[in-house]
Amino acid sequence: MSTHELKPGVTTDVGPDYVRAIAPYQAGKPIEELAREFKLDPATIVKLASNENPLGLPASAQRAMEAAITTLGRYPDSNGFELKAALSAHYRVPAEWITLGNGSNDLLELASLALLSPGSSSVYAQHAFAVYKLATQARGARHIMVSAHDYGHDLNAMFDAIADDTSVVFIANPNNPTGTFLPAAEVGAFLARVHDRHGDRVTVLLDEAYNEYLDPELRVDSARWVEQYSNLIVSRTFSKAYGLAGLRVGFAIAQPRLTDLLNRVRQPFNVNSLAQAAAIAALNDAAFLEQSYDLNKRGKQILTEGFARLGLEFVPSYGNFVLVRVGDAARINLELLKRGVIVRPVVGDGLPEWLRISIGLPEENARFLQELTEILGAP
Repeated sequence: MSTHELKPGVTTDVGPDYVRAIAPYQAGKPIEELAREFKLDPATIVKLASNENPLGLPASAQRAMEAAITTLGRYPDSNGFELKAALSAHYRVPAEWITLGNGSNDLLELASLALLSPGSSSVYAQHAFAVYKLATQARGARHIMVSAHDYGHDLNAMFDAIADDTSVVFIANPNNPTGTFLPAAEVGAFLARVHDRHGDRVTVLLDEAYNEYLDPELRVDSARWVEQYSNLIVSRTFSKAYGLAGLRVGFAIAQPRLTDLLNRVRQPFNVNSLAQAAAIAALNDAAFLEQSYDLNKRGKQILTEGFARLGLEFVPSYGNFVLVRVGDAARINLELLKRGVIVRPVVGDGLPEWLRISIGLPEENARFLQELTEILGAP
């Protein structure tokens, strides 16, 4: 038999069917890749695709990393004692209730790894964050995707969709990529209903990656919900308003029953030393956080006013991006790329006529609107 021939019954396919069926997550196109593809000067490219903070890294975090750089010959603190202590003080929960992650995406994966398996299911909303579907599929669990209501979560329908095999309900608030928001009263009522009906059998994961961009009167102290509900995990990130996207650091708050499970499947040293140092500094940098909020609020107004002038439908956003309906989104996205502007197509989220635009610096927002106006042929 040739070394290239397979024995009867042997297949070249490896891994479970549900893993091979996964469509890998597509991140926003890097500036360097676009520059190579269209022979553009990287300095002229505007990237509004990945919901990054256009202010970049806060100076406080940079100083903290410079101080920590001498420690890089050793492994980071696997338990993140100092960062957990800072988060514990900030959110007024015991440090033992906190799990650190390589970005909040890591916490979603840890929750799915700890709670989902073949024979179980997760519930999530249509047009919600793509990783809920990916994490469910990677565990061989069943998907229960609930139709969106006005591009956001229909909590009543999601409650009704919980099945006997459901282990996790994912809620993004504000939601990515649509930017919708659920008021605190609605979320609180949903948490109470799930706990009253299902107890600890069904875990609710409340993903609050964009919480810091909410207007102050809309923000909720969700750590108090964690005190009330033993089946709740709240995840947050330093990648957005705190400006640490490249460092990948997030955290989850849950009661010890769930935190213990997350730490059983968490990789040792999953948050590096520089990320831990930068996160502590950023958490205490209230001035930078306020500057990020103010810049985002002004930029959001500029974009939405521009869309209104162009007669384009958009979803009112509570995050640092706006979802806008442009019609032939594939063509318009390509034309924007040729002009050195990167935005985010959302066809994979079931929105083929829409683009998601991250809010940038004033000059970046203006450049995008100018290019879009020319592409659409508007006066």
